[in-house]
Amino acid sequence: MTSQPTGPEGVLFELPAAPPAEKKQEKKRSGRPAPRTPAERLPVARVVVDTPLPHLDRYFDYRVPADMDEAAVPGCRVRVRFNNRKLAGFLAERVEASEFTGRLAYLDSVVSPEPVLTPEVLGLSRAVADRYAGTLSDVLRLAVPPRHARAEKEEPAGGAEGGFAAPGAGPWEDYPDGPAFLAELAAGRAPRAVWNALPGPDWPEAIAVAAGTALAAGRGTVVVVPDGRDVERVDAALTAVLGPDRHVALTAGLGPAERYRRWLAVLRDRVRVVVGTRAAAFAPVRDVGLVVLWDDGDDVHADPHAPYPHARTVLSMRAHRAGAGALIGGHTRTTDAQMLVDSGWAGQLVADRAVLRRRAPVVRAAGDDRELERDGAARSARLPGLALRVARQASREGAVLFQVPRRGYLATLACAGCREPARCDACHGPLAVRGSHALPSCGWCGRVAGAWACPECGVNRMRAVVVGDRRTAEELGRAFPSVAVRTSGRDEVLPAVPGTPSLVVATPGAEPVAEGGYAAAVLLDGWALLNRLDLRAAEETLRRWLSAAALVRPGGTVVVCAEASSPVVQSLVRWDPAGFAERELADRRELGFPPAVSMASVTGGPEHVRELLDQVELPEGVELLGPVPVGPDREGPAGPGGTDTTERALLRVSRAGVGPLARSLKAAAAARSARREEHLAQIRVDPLHVV
Repeated sequence: MTSQPTGPEGVLFELPAAPPAEKKQEKKRSGRPAPRTPAERLPVARVVVDTPLPHLDRYFDYRVPADMDEAAVPGCRVRVRFNNRKLAGFLAERVEASEFTGRLAYLDSVVSPEPVLTPEVLGLSRAVADRYAGTLSDVLRLAVPPRHARAEKEEPAGGAEGGFAAPGAGPWEDYPDGPAFLAELAAGRAPRAVWNALPGPDWPEAIAVAAGTALAAGRGTVVVVPDGRDVERVDAALTAVLGPDRHVALTAGLGPAERYRRWLAVLRDRVRVVVGTRAAAFAPVRDVGLVVLWDDGDDVHADPHAPYPHARTVLSMRAHRAGAGALIGGHTRTTDAQMLVDSGWAGQLVADRAVLRRRAPVVRAAGDDRELERDGAARSARLPGLALRVARQASREGAVLFQVPRRGYLATLACAGCREPARCDACHGPLAVRGSHALPSCGWCGRVAGAWACPECGVNRMRAVVVGDRRTAEELGRAFPSVAVRTSGRDEVLPAVPGTPSLVVATPGAEPVAEGGYAAAVLLDGWALLNRLDLRAAEETLRRWLSAAALVRPGGTVVVCAEASSPVVQSLVRWDPAGFAERELADRRELGFPPAVSMASVTGGPEHVRELLDQVELPEGVELLGPVPVGPDREGPAGPGGTDTTERALLRVSRAGVGPLARSLKAAAAARSARREEHLAQIRVDPLHVV
């Protein structure tokens, strides 16, 4: 039995009649989207799809729907349907028609109408990808930072009002050709120079003056330096020379939002001067008139991500393509920079010897550490007598710098009897001591070697081969009990120290700047740098020594603990990096080593390296070296049973033939990728280490 519904006073009322069936039933939805129509103007979009596969390194055409016509601008971020997935990409350009004869899919969405990929950066990225046998999408990951939506909606900072007057010559007065270089920039031309900077702290000001001169001529500047400490120094100099809101500094430490906010200020042409680390080489500065690279020999300028471009090459290509000036500087000169001078691509900016002698410290050689066995007075401090005397005298006047090649405590050990390197019994990794109360342990597997005995001679005692910065600081603390000792290394890098009496122990590249300059510097364990199995060992050693010696005040003393007859030591004593680079490059030309020639490496498992080499059509003039096993000391632990599992082949060609070689390697990698074969052989053009 059912009850009738009642009203508020119990009065019965009738339910409304049910609507007709045809009115009650709603129109069924088909589940298909509304039909899309292409845009009336330039209806085809050419898209760079974000995929690392070499055989897909090309543009793909999509139709632009009418409702995305205004947002789909060249350079914007889009999403597209690709192989049944939604992938990100960049809209490179829009055209009237496609060469593809099939049916084109529509763009899925426009992520943002902001044209983040400028035509100049797109062209540069394509050229870099071709130069390094890489893909365009890999280079664009380095060139364009990830999007931050909130920062994109904000009004970018920067944009000082009014014109800018060119600064004076400033530090460039100390270089005979410095004013002429600035005059070329002021005239809007493209001077290119390799710059050997004088010792002292004014190199950031010199860079700022050059950037200001280009800015006064209405052109932008891109400055690339090795690390965040250098960015801070150049940032401060640019602020002093240009004033506020005329430049931005780009570093990874800013965080994604702030870094993208500053990058947008450059993109939107609010500022035209940028300083940053290697990624800043692709900064979207409008009308670039000058590119600057400081300390081009530092390894951090080579990007660790595919296709592994070097900032020197990227900036050189950008200067050439944009008709801009270039300034490649440092306290030393690399053989690569010397190649630019010898080829006529760049001139030289060097100071007169009289000015150099007035600005440079006095350099003295103290021999290597084997002299300690004959020098009892200095044995407790592990310093030759000359270094100990100089350090004691200078520590009364100011800060003294000690450069140590390795970080840690006792970084390398050897047998006390036969001097063979001490290795782990389990994995053959190098043994080291991590602290003052620690036992020797393996640097690969971590196994403690408490009962170690030399497999060659049976002696169970070890000796330190390379002493790290922490052990050096302990020894100096005992030798100088009344002087404060500071350390600067990977764990904690000091940006600056006061000029008061103290000892500063630092690893190469982590030397802090002392107020007023160091009173003296001691460069320890020179043999540990010079004896490395690396083609660039001598060049890199001189770079590290000169960078540390340049922090010493004029008239101070630098003691280098290395054999005085070594050509590297003699170049340091004479402060002649240009002469050393010329001789080193001549030797490499004779032996056929980079940068006199170009090389590419193919590294991976033995079977993958050989398969790739079999598929490469090598251009004429290419010489194949190897493949050979890669030593465990360079690449890491050996494979099971102590055998090497990695091989490397080198391809040597003249510098003019590097383009065809890169194309051949790219074609072979693309062919393997198209067959869905595993791409396990790593290709590097111009690898840093070839020996």
